[in-house]
Amino acid sequence: MVQTFRDIEREKFAINPKTCEWTLRAMTALRANIDINIKMHGPRDHLSQGDIFMFNHFARFETFIPQYLIALETGVYCRSIASGEFFVQDNTFSRYLRALGGVPNNYERLLPFLAEEVLRGGKVVVFPEGGMVKDRRVLTDIRPHPKRPDYSVYSRSADTRRAHHTGAALLGLCIDGFKIGLSTLIDRGKADELNRWADILERSEDDLRASLAKPTLMFPANITFHPLRVDQNLLARAADMFTGGLSPKMAEEMIIEGNLMFKKTDMDIRLGDPVNPRDQFNWLDRRLLAKRLEQATCIDDLFKPAKTLEKITERVPQFAITRHIKPLRDHCMSVMYSNLTINVSHLASRLIMMWLEDGVTEVDIGHFDRTLYLAIKNIQQAENVHLHRGMRNPADYVGIFELNCPQIRFFIDSAVQLGLIERRDQKYCFLPKLQAEATFDQIRMDNPIMVYANEMAPIHAAWQALERARIEVDHLSPTDIAHRRFDDEILAWQWNHTKFQKPKYDAINAQETATADSRPYLLLPNGQKQFACGVLLVHGFLASPAELRELGEKFAAMGHAVMGVRLAGHGTSPHELQKRKWTDWLASVRRGYEILAPFCDQVIIVGFSTGGALSAIHAADHPEKLRALVLAGTPLKFRNRNLMFVPLLYGANKLMGWMPSAQELLSFRPNDSEHPEINYRNIPIGGLHQLRQTVAEMQRRLPDLDCPTLILQGDGDKVVDPASATMIRRLATNASDINVQMLKSDRHGIVNEDIDGAHDRIIDFVQSHCDLQDTQTEAIPAE
Repeated sequence: MVQTFRDIEREKFAINPKTCEWTLRAMTALRANIDINIKMHGPRDHLSQGDIFMFNHFARFETFIPQYLIALETGVYCRSIASGEFFVQDNTFSRYLRALGGVPNNYERLLPFLAEEVLRGGKVVVFPEGGMVKDRRVLTDIRPHPKRPDYSVYSRSADTRRAHHTGAALLGLCIDGFKIGLSTLIDRGKADELNRWADILERSEDDLRASLAKPTLMFPANITFHPLRVDQNLLARAADMFTGGLSPKMAEEMIIEGNLMFKKTDMDIRLGDPVNPRDQFNWLDRRLLAKRLEQATCIDDLFKPAKTLEKITERVPQFAITRHIKPLRDHCMSVMYSNLTINVSHLASRLIMMWLEDGVTEVDIGHFDRTLYLAIKNIQQAENVHLHRGMRNPADYVGIFELNCPQIRFFIDSAVQLGLIERRDQKYCFLPKLQAEATFDQIRMDNPIMVYANEMAPIHAAWQALERARIEVDHLSPTDIAHRRFDDEILAWQWNHTKFQKPKYDAINAQETATADSRPYLLLPNGQKQFACGVLLVHGFLASPAELRELGEKFAAMGHAVMGVRLAGHGTSPHELQKRKWTDWLASVRRGYEILAPFCDQVIIVGFSTGGALSAIHAADHPEKLRALVLAGTPLKFRNRNLMFVPLLYGANKLMGWMPSAQELLSFRPNDSEHPEINYRNIPIGGLHQLRQTVAEMQRRLPDLDCPTLILQGDGDKVVDPASATMIRRLATNASDINVQMLKSDRHGIVNEDIDGAHDRIIDFVQSHCDLQDTQTEAIPAE
């Protein structure tokens, strides 16, 4: 039997399922053993719905990742376009690429062949930049026009900038143009056209009808890596050793891509909204497409440039396709780049470049950090932007105020090592190398700040966030900053509440009984901006800010500013508490104090139980504006003898960490709570260990306490030994004004339940130490 051209073509580019399956297994095994964190964003059904997927191109190895993820999710092996240089020789590697679905970019029937594959139900992965864009500059101008950005990339072969490739746009238009044209002919009663095209495409009429009914969907997507590292790695050193020296270009790629794969890196892949080529066509286009389908003898005819057709009767219908190519290409590029996952290095890099453009060559470190923080807060409010986890989880950036933000310090340290920035006299000095020309193949090594700045450039909202921050930084009041920091506390609660509600935590979470609002709160009565006195409320172990909310509202009604702190790990899931240390709890108290203090002339801290211990530790640091301290039910000694076994259980828990099922059994103990609507039902053993450490630290710091202090303790408390109250007074040797009051109660929750006048006792103490007007006003929570 004589083979037809199509038989030969299909055989040459046949996808080999066994090769694909083997590759999938190998990549899955590799993925489990490298440090790159691949995260796909967007609805999973987009992968099954899509026909043409378009990705930006920054690293060589990433060209395999989209096909891998699509195959894992849908079971479909994709076609992809690869450089023709890999197919020059018929060797093992070229045959392997073809078996995976690769087609050379110089194949004469490339687009018609891919169109036929899509019509058969296949999928295509395209990299429309046409090569690696190492400098990530994709705009002709440094800053885009907000409505009409001019996209272009550097061409190494032409040594100039060029427009993005149009192949994906042409492919989508021709496939959907074919569907529209043939469907129109069928609707006109020309059923013979369906039969003719079924023969041409070697499909059954039913299969072809099914293809016509399915919309052709294009999904532009963005791949973002973070962070970029430029230090040497084992892969680059080994390659250099065995090859006797690498070219600068190859050495650069080994270092950059080796670090992406083998050092902790986030690879965010974000699918944009689907683009339907059909939306490009108007009613006249549809008529012309039907005419073109009648004229065409094969699908290749739809891909011919209109100007190459001799007959005007063919040229005019062909314009129904060709006139939409560039607009569709540009729209897809806009969607692709708008799905960048913005990280803090993007903002920091563009901020530096903006200063340099204004002639600023050095910036106070505190000014830099405050401006960057404001930019983060601004872009969090922007619509249609996608933020990296490092800018959505406040835990990753709130340390900026203490010069303790790891991602920012890593960014600065790398820039210092590369000779881009110098630290001098509490300033960042921007060195000439930042603005020096770097070659296309060395820019990632020489100036990653420029790479980050270029990558962020298409995001108009990011420019606006930075510009606002530069204006605001010198004009915002401390209370303005405090409002933003309180917003971080809400975001942190939301982040952790979502994170620890995943199915893997269901076994413990399903047993939880807490229903009270566990968010932190900031009460600023009557919308006032300044108060004589503020009250910081710190809840106890296993509880949430709701524990002291009633007392807080009483203070707010009296005209006090009130902040209800959420201790890290509380008010979300016992699993979060299991991962927190006592120093995290103390950091929560300190942040709460720093948020409240700008609104007040004086601050009084009220801490209950473990919250009291943390409050005492913080008060021992003598923070500015601290006026007095209230400790209620605060432990130095516990009545529960089971706490004696915490070190043993904690050690066993650590030992069994490699056995998840065993660890689950040892990690939690049931809690018979007095307030199940507020407290966790399960106690993390790790949390009990941290509780012991908190009490030990308080005991060590009590001699440093010197502010007026009220100690309330239930005389029959079944959790905390009542002797703790007198022990605390005895150890606080430098505090001259300590008032211990024993309450008649066998309950631990003396403040929550307002036992024996606990609220009035605390209010009287606060009133006696703050010069306040007792005005009854309604509390108005801060936004």
